[in-house]
Amino acid sequence: MASETQGIQQLLAAEKKASEKVSEARKCKARKLKAAKEEAKGIIEKCKCEEEQKFKESEKMILGSRNDVKTRMDKHQEDVIKKLAQEATENKDKVIQRILELVCDVKPELHINYKTT
Repeated sequence: MASETQGIQQLLAAEKKASEKVSEARKCKARKLKAAKEEAKGIIEKCKCEEEQKFKESEKMILGSRNDVKTRMDKHQEDVIKKLAQEATENKDKVIQRILELVCDVKPELHINYKTT
């Protein structure tokens, strides 16, 4: 009976060792999985930054920088204002003369609805 007890104890000890090894293997697997996830996140971030940089460079090349666009718009606006001011100055006398002609050159006419009785 002592040998049976000793055999059972050996089996229990072996079972305990096996469960410890399985537990250790699961922990190791979890650590490796966590490390792989962290590495993947790092790679994804790196790729995302690279692609974002490429996009910004191509956007800048195609559209120009925002400052360039603003500068061009401001210059165009100034040019249009100068052109309108110049045209107004050039045509000022003609417009005044035309207004005076229309106001001073009155041609009396009867209204079309006026009926003579």
